[in-house]
Amino acid sequence: MRKYIFSGTFLSAVFGGVGALQTTRKGPRDWRLILMWISWGLSVAIAVGTVIEEANQAEVEGN
Repeated sequence: MRKYIFSGTFLSAVFGGVGALQTTRKGPRDWRLILMWISWGLSVAIAVGTVIEEANQAEVEGN
């Protein structure tokens, strides 16, 4: 779990969600809001995939 918390890509994706949350609370509810949440979800998925790939690569290099 620590590898996710300290990953720069994961942190930036999570903080991007803060902006999406504020827009959801204060902004208009239209199609752009849906696209914002979809893009945030994809960013988090890519960040998690990157962390997993880096962990696998470090494991292979360590052996």
